[in-house]
Amino acid sequence: MAGEDKTVSGMAGRYASALFDLATESGQVDQVQADLARFQALLDGSDDLKRLVKSPVFSADDQAKAVAAVLDKAGIGGLAGNLIKVVASNRRLFAVEGVIRGFGALVARSRGEITAEVTVAEQLSAAHSKTLSAALKDVLGKEPKIEVKVDPAILGGLIVKVGSRMIDTSLRTKLNSIRTAMKEVG
Repeated sequence: MAGEDKTVSGMAGRYASALFDLATESGQVDQVQADLARFQALLDGSDDLKRLVKSPVFSADDQAKAVAAVLDKAGIGGLAGNLIKVVASNRRLFAVEGVIRGFGALVARSRGEITAEVTVAEQLSAAHSKTLSAALKDVLGKEPKIEVKVDPAILGGLIVKVGSRMIDTSLRTKLNSIRTAMKEVG
């Protein structure tokens, strides 16, 4: 049962688990995942929608009405639409992105998929992506889905997160370690 899954936790995890259970029982996991992905794309593309979702200034009624209109316009209905409306009416809309992430994690886990979150200083070339994928496959035993994030602040190297494991080979971390070692010496 999804409620026993430790990959999602807290309030957002409870909503995600409930949605996953309902979607599984009704055979609509793919549809719900697609609807949630569309809503996340709407969030990513609209600062106004992000403000509506995250701001405590709007009343639950205002949030519920606005989200219902957005969902209708986007054609998002069914279980995903109903869940987002319930979250809004319960004054928990700020957690919707966590619910979406949690649902995705539950779906991936149920399918036996592994996701590796890789942070790099600059976009990877096709050759580097292929090499990274092969290295992760050797370590993990199966082909991971790789989510690449670009963060110039790490200066170089990469940070790989798979589940609760993290490997940080970033230049920023190495420089910080050297700085700390120098402080201890002097």
